[in-house]
Amino acid sequence: MLDLKKLVPTEEIIQWRQHFHQNPELSFKEFETAKYIIKQLESFGNLEISQPTETSVIAVLKGAKTGNAGKTVALRADIDALPIQEEANLDFASQNDGVMHACGHDAHTAILLGAAKMLVEMKDSLNGTVKFIFQHAEELLPGGARELVEKNVMDGVDAVFALHVDSMIPVGVVGTVEGVATAAVDTVEVIIKGRGAHASTPEKSIDPITIGSEIVNSINSVISRNIASGERSVISFGRFIAGDMSNIIPDTAKLSISVRTLSKEVRAQIKERITKIINSICEMHGATAEIDYQHGYSSVINDKNLVEMFNESCEKLEIKTIPDGSPMMGSEDFSAYGEKAPGIFYLLGSRCESGEVYSLHNPKVVISEKSFSLGALLHVQMVLDYLG
Repeated sequence: MLDLKKLVPTEEIIQWRQHFHQNPELSFKEFETAKYIIKQLESFGNLEISQPTETSVIAVLKGAKTGNAGKTVALRADIDALPIQEEANLDFASQNDGVMHACGHDAHTAILLGAAKMLVEMKDSLNGTVKFIFQHAEELLPGGARELVEKNVMDGVDAVFALHVDSMIPVGVVGTVEGVATAAVDTVEVIIKGRGAHASTPEKSIDPITIGSEIVNSINSVISRNIASGERSVISFGRFIAGDMSNIIPDTAKLSISVRTLSKEVRAQIKERITKIINSICEMHGATAEIDYQHGYSSVINDKNLVEMFNESCEKLEIKTIPDGSPMMGSEDFSAYGEKAPGIFYLLGSRCESGEVYSLHNPKVVISEKSFSLGALLHVQMVLDYLG
């Protein structure tokens, strides 16, 4: 019986990840990252490699036992970094000023390369087709997943899997949830248009800062006073910009709002309430508002059968799973793939055991390299279990 653990290229995965971490690239600009991925894939052999966009890479492996039948399963990793100045004290810290792999996409990419190498070595016994998706621009709307779907990358795919490292979960533990797995995310950009004046004569102004403050306070009560307590949702303000000097009341103020929901009904309800609050408060004070309500990523929906298979795969590998998982309020453009085929998105415990623990998107976050081999191993086990 094949021992998958002996096939895991652990040292290579770590080397690949450190290279990606040192050389991060922002969304839609992952040119060198894509070149490096292609170079590694070409060294494996037996892969059909293509680039549906300038900074994404697709590799297809056809099992020797496939013939004209067999299923097709896709594995996806996101490859872009964030506009964050790294503060983690690593020997392989980012060499690109103001750019950092703070969300673990460097690990996702290296893990998927490891899984690809393992499955290539198993080609002769593989009963189906595996598509490896190295996706650009997960961090920036409209997201790379939607673009790849439009490029027909999901055509013929029967199921799609993805993992995400989690710096708060211990190494050796994984978790997922059946049904809704992540929040849908929307962004609201607001420009409040008032009338500026000197600070000594506020009566001559229509103060957009005061109006904006009232809007913030009112919207902060939307969830507590309009949404049922059992419906999880989050509204956060990320930006409030207005004015340049202490003695001048400005003409305009700008607000940026993040809205996260788990159901379509609540998503629509919150949009209606936010829009009405902004317009009503502005009208009351004689101001106007420009509202750009951007629908972002939908919720990831985990397929029931794939979750059951995932748990069975974990049992075979003696991997601990988090019982009774709940949806996370983060968002993921992996949801676009799930609209085309059944999918599963799961968390890979990657918490470091030494030093202070930081969450993802923090400039000091560090993830454990000990989790990488487990991620590749589970990817491969799930592919084998799905293809039979």
